[in-house]
Amino acid sequence: MIEGVKQIVAVASGKGGVGKSTVTVNLALAMAARGKRVGLLDADIYGPSQAQMLGIAPGTRPRMIDESTMAPIEAHGIKAMSMAFMVDVETAMVWRGPMVAGAFQQLLNQTAWGELDYLFIDMPPGTGDIQLTLAQKVAVAGAVIVTTPQDIALLDARKGIEMFRKVNVPVLGVVENMSLHVCSNCGHAEPIFGEGGGERVAALYQTEVIGRLPLKLSIRERSDSGCPSVVAEPDGEVAGYFNAMAERVDQQLGTTVRKGPSIGFS
Repeated sequence: MIEGVKQIVAVASGKGGVGKSTVTVNLALAMAARGKRVGLLDADIYGPSQAQMLGIAPGTRPRMIDESTMAPIEAHGIKAMSMAFMVDVETAMVWRGPMVAGAFQQLLNQTAWGELDYLFIDMPPGTGDIQLTLAQKVAVAGAVIVTTPQDIALLDARKGIEMFRKVNVPVLGVVENMSLHVCSNCGHAEPIFGEGGGERVAALYQTEVIGRLPLKLSIRERSDSGCPSVVAEPDGEVAGYFNAMAERVDQQLGTTVRKGPSIGFS
């Protein structure tokens, strides 16, 4: 375990574009709203987005505590660390896998997180080097899988769940994003990406759907503006979805502590 951090939760997806980062930041903020001490690590080295979602100004750099330890950046009551704090937003990270895995370990282990109840890790999409490094080196308490209802996204979500199962990381549940679109003009509701996919995947892997999110313009706008829905409208409908997710994660992990890293692939 990382000293002072009680629970580490990976938020993952089998593919990009399903809203994983938006779910991660709002889930972390909802957990903080429950009175928990929360950190957020943006592990997407190639495409970090949490700095913008948290409203942290471009060019912000972490304070160095000593030669090898950084202080996290605080925003909206949570502690955050991201590759976006190390490089300019225009800089492309043209790195091979080992360099990316090394950068991830530095961000994770050389940040002075302090006392945290939960550290949420916004994983890059897929099942690559960072996922493997996380499973082998870190005591992950559980994973949340984000998907959308269409069949292609569900195929990739299954791969993500299989990966975590192979390394003995419990899957806490599935979040089905963009599950329903409600027309802002007429109020007609339609599952334009399909329906029931989250339940099918959850049933297949003996887990549960811990949340369904509508395809709603305000969710995207709030994240882009640096003030996510849970902070912008704490009593609103969208915040209610994330609060329910945070409550379910807390129910599952609140009394357990993962003692050691998972067994990795050979």
